[in-house]
Amino acid sequence: MGAIMLQGTGSDVGKSVLVAGLCRALVRRGYNVRPFKPQNMSNNAAVTSDGGEIGRAQALQAVACGVPLHSDMNPVLLKPQADRTSQLIVHGQVRGTLGSGNFRSARGELLGAVLESYERLKAQCDIVVVEGAGSPAEINLRAGDIANMGFARAANVPVILVGDIDRGGVIAAVVGTRTVIDPADAAMIRGFLINKFRGDPALFEDGYAQIAALSGWRGMGVVPWLDAVARLPSEDAVVLERHAPSVDAPLVIACPVLPRISNFDDLDPLKLEPSVELRMIGPGQVIPADAALVILPGSKATIADMRAMVAQGWDIDIRAHHRRGGAVLGICGGYQMLGRTIGDPEGIEGPPETIAGLGLLEVDTLMSSGKALHQVQGHGLEADFTGYEMHMGATSGPDCARPFAILDGGRADGAISRDGRVLGSYVHGLLASAPLRDALLRRLGGQSAMADYAQTVEDALDDVAALLEQHADIDAMVALAMA
Repeated sequence: MGAIMLQGTGSDVGKSVLVAGLCRALVRRGYNVRPFKPQNMSNNAAVTSDGGEIGRAQALQAVACGVPLHSDMNPVLLKPQADRTSQLIVHGQVRGTLGSGNFRSARGELLGAVLESYERLKAQCDIVVVEGAGSPAEINLRAGDIANMGFARAANVPVILVGDIDRGGVIAAVVGTRTVIDPADAAMIRGFLINKFRGDPALFEDGYAQIAALSGWRGMGVVPWLDAVARLPSEDAVVLERHAPSVDAPLVIACPVLPRISNFDDLDPLKLEPSVELRMIGPGQVIPADAALVILPGSKATIADMRAMVAQGWDIDIRAHHRRGGAVLGICGGYQMLGRTIGDPEGIEGPPETIAGLGLLEVDTLMSSGKALHQVQGHGLEADFTGYEMHMGATSGPDCARPFAILDGGRADGAISRDGRVLGSYVHGLLASAPLRDALLRRLGGQSAMADYAQTVEDALDDVAALLEQHADIDAMVALAMA
């Protein structure tokens, strides 16, 4: 059984997508494959088949492998909930909170948990494809590292270093990494891969050869800019680009981007709708008066984000939108913000307190230390859907008598206002259901194109895999993994 690891010269060089594409390419070659990321930091997560949670990127990579999501695929997950603190998830479950003061010492102690998960995955498959985090060139973080070379050396996994040519300076980034890291770490790197190339690759032949000569590492290919990435779920950043509006009768859907926004990939299926213009509203912008729907997505810190909403004046915009007859949908933390109050008596998110919500739903939320992690099926708005719950706290009140959905087992979820224009649900992934998207858009006076979101993602993964087969030396990567 073998393994190979993709590390990057920096953050956002495209490691997550390349790992997903490589996983799919290997599956298409007949290998049994598993994805793995020792440590991730993200508020975009997914619920696993064993009742845990992992980063959204590893969930996508599991889809690429054609296997169920499992907490071993991302044994350590950090979910930022304030400027200097993160919720610590180990083997899919909340273990506590890490602050800037104890982060480095704590993560070194987690290497054992990381290696346990890795060995379990390795025993299940032919090849494990591992994704690093950040960059091994961050030598100030090397002590106690479990995300890059700390893991690679402990598990003896060969590394391919990925450089992003689109941001410029890729020769210095790759060769400079060789220069600054420890020689024993450098010995783990067996090749480099250039990503996000635009134009004629022949124009970079000299640069490619110079990287190989100066680093001593073998070139593994030059991967072009992957347009298919736009059809895959996002993980690390909210893209504020506007979805191209329909020339016929666009429905404007607005989403305020709060500081601790999470699971914003819930909105990705709306990009499949030609009648929808999705606007991500950043700080300092107003929620547009022509919006038919405002969506409040998930939040890692509901109370802090509710305060941020008031500071931006978005609470005023949303109430005015509702008075004009507009609709509002809140998902998870966004649902909690729609209620009358949000109480945190145990101090889960910070000092114990209760604050006012938007008051658009007659419900109240109480935070608690228990975390709901469930994959679910349900029926809401006269449509079936699948999704997952991932939240702390419980919500109750008169509007819960009009639930958004009935989940498997007869459990009620969410609430709908008396006027039917304010909807809240704890279930992530609702909008991936074409029938539910259609039902929602029809309430707004439109309709869905009924595109299959899951198939769109599958097709995009196939497209990425095909381009990797064409532009990367996958044979050499397999040989490294199996050596």
